[in-house]
Amino acid sequence: MSSENAEGTDRQNPVWDVVVVGAGPAGSSAAYAAAVAGRRVLLLEKAELPRYKTCGGGIIGPSRDALPPGFDLPLRDRVYAVTFSLNGRFARTRRSRNMLFGLVNRPEFDHALVESAQKAGAELWTGVTVTRVEQHGPAVPDRRTVAVVLGDGRTVLARAVVGADGSASRIGAHVGVKVDQVDLGLEAEIPVPPPVAEDWAGRVLIDWGPLPGSYGWVFPKGDTLTVGVISARGEGAATKRYLEDFIARLGLAGFEPAISSGHLTRCRSADSPLSRGRVLVCGDAAGLLEPWTREGISFALRSGRLAGEWAVRIADAHDAVDARRQALNYAFAIKSGLGVEMGVGSRMHTVFAHRPGMLHAVLTGFRPAWNAFARITRGTTTLGELVRTHPLARRALEKLDR
Repeated sequence: MSSENAEGTDRQNPVWDVVVVGAGPAGSSAAYAAAVAGRRVLLLEKAELPRYKTCGGGIIGPSRDALPPGFDLPLRDRVYAVTFSLNGRFARTRRSRNMLFGLVNRPEFDHALVESAQKAGAELWTGVTVTRVEQHGPAVPDRRTVAVVLGDGRTVLARAVVGADGSASRIGAHVGVKVDQVDLGLEAEIPVPPPVAEDWAGRVLIDWGPLPGSYGWVFPKGDTLTVGVISARGEGAATKRYLEDFIARLGLAGFEPAISSGHLTRCRSADSPLSRGRVLVCGDAAGLLEPWTREGISFALRSGRLAGEWAVRIADAHDAVDARRQALNYAFAIKSGLGVEMGVGSRMHTVFAHRPGMLHAVLTGFRPAWNAFARITRGTTTLGELVRTHPLARRALEKLDR
């Protein structure tokens, strides 16, 4: 894509229609949505690609449905069975004739998303750190422009900016994102021999953990098992012990992890802003993820697409009033969809933190609950839609809330 977007500027300092900060699923989706609309789009990423990301890599139905048309998912396995356990006890496996969800390696998946954005016309700069954005001051030539200041001192100008730079987002700080729930995820990528890999093929494990709101997982990806746990921030030592005990209990302690990593997830407050001026945030940068499972890929893909679409409208806005109107429309689209799902997920997280045994018993012993789980993972419904449309689910959650 040409960078000679010289409306009101010279060729050395062009104005992009949309600049997206962060090339994860949210940023790539935003860049794709804006580029496919015919706008001049710049995608900035601080790392060199492909790069590792702490994540289970589960691609549920809503994630699959939010991918660009014709996207070829680089699946490492297809899941047809889930084993549930309660801190290693009372294990029970549920099976499905149809695929529940797929599993990917994040470096491959994220890189393929970036390539989709590039094919749509977005330009990619890697190894670029964004230090701040400015909407006023000497670096900003007019009120329709945002200045994105890079770590090497350069300034990039844009009509709209999308912040998708992760849970420690600089753009989120500029917008004023507030969070209610912060969790620590620890993960190990463990290469295993063929007999062990074959035992896990097509099946995942979800273990409801010993700490309030915690759980662990095993996701098979060919000759590697992704094993992780997550719990509330502030329980770092206990979370590490949980992972160590979990790996040992599974009989995997004798295998050396290829990668061991950690990551903080942050869920937004219900009243947290999603924009400031001509700057939007999406994905982890906006604190958008499901509070109970902490599933973030589908939230990143869906919010990124919406952010890209509304960034185009903001880029076209000729004054602050119109830009503000478009930003409010973006916030409404997020809150009426993903926000509703987060609200139900937050209630489920509270119930789970206090009564993990009951939740385990319901999922493993009550077929309608398993069917609901399967429908959610396949993408035929969501937590929010299930509670809204199913009287039994609504009454059950209301009773458990008390």
